[in-house]
Amino acid sequence: MTIQSFPMTSSVSTSQGVLPPAGFGVYESSVAGPSASFVHSVPELNENEETELYSVSWNQDYSFFAAGTSHGFRIYNCDRFKEIFRRDLKSGGFKIVEMLFRCNILALVGSKTNAQYPPNKVIIWDDHQSRCIGEFSFRSEVRAVKLRKDRVVIVVEHKIYVYKFTDLKLLQQIETLANPRGLCCLSHHLNTSVLACPGLRRGQVRVEHFGLNMTKFINAHDSQIASMTLTIDGLLLATASIRGTLIRIFNTVDGTRLQEVRRGVDRADIYSIALSPNVQWLAVSSDKGTVHIFSLRVRVVGDDLSTEVTGVNCSALDHQSSSNSLDGLVSPNTGANPSSSLSFLKVFTGAVLIL
Repeated sequence: MTIQSFPMTSSVSTSQGVLPPAGFGVYESSVAGPSASFVHSVPELNENEETELYSVSWNQDYSFFAAGTSHGFRIYNCDRFKEIFRRDLKSGGFKIVEMLFRCNILALVGSKTNAQYPPNKVIIWDDHQSRCIGEFSFRSEVRAVKLRKDRVVIVVEHKIYVYKFTDLKLLQQIETLANPRGLCCLSHHLNTSVLACPGLRRGQVRVEHFGLNMTKFINAHDSQIASMTLTIDGLLLATASIRGTLIRIFNTVDGTRLQEVRRGVDRADIYSIALSPNVQWLAVSSDKGTVHIFSLRVRVVGDDLSTEVTGVNCSALDHQSSSNSLDGLVSPNTGANPSSSLSFLKVFTGAVLIL
């Protein structure tokens, strides 16, 4: 067992010092049969005991989603919606479950009631081998985890840690304002590597373009940031503040504000923001029990990079740097800011996906 420590912050351990750089399989099993996506190993639980949902998260190409529950986690397929796998534990549940595309690699963070996996640890789990291949320990509770083929990003309340996936070496530490929501976005396109997170000032967003070795600070709002999302290529950013009335879209390269849409005039707690792959539509869910859908006038010039992420092969974790060609990135269209074109789906409190 190799342990690498970072003073006063975190420790990392892996089963053999490094993660396997290749050979990550997609959801397959040695068990014969059409529904054998994984080897199922489910301990018997009390049937009368209720299962509480802790979290829902999409994988990077939106073909699967993972649900963290009070007993473990479940994986669902979106196209032909069905549960394809679950793992229930007697020791407790997981509050965070993050997938790596369609691979058998998962990042898991236990709930406060999980006796085996506490909420200050991140477990990199290989379900094909049914073993932990990496572990991160922190002094405070983990708020979020984001994955891509070359990065593991872990969010605690005042700091974000960026690790290289192949050997779990710490690449960068980012100081943030208090971030109890674990706000952090990571691009998933092969040719762009972009991270967005709260800055050190109220209403500020920090954008890291890893491939370009560039940091951009965007003063997005006067109030504290409540929600944010990146396009899959990381070149556009949508944000909302704790006031919840305005959603703004920015160019992440130069920080230009491209468009602003109004959700309403009353204060609202924004739960999530979603952008369609072609950046034609934006959806916002809030505590008002509605989902607002906006038609955008932001135009991405050239090929739609976001469509190329679908079907990425997870057989290797080779690093892909950002594209150096950013000519004609976006072209804003001026005019009056539109209101929501639709307001429906009452009593909705979850994440939004636009395909």
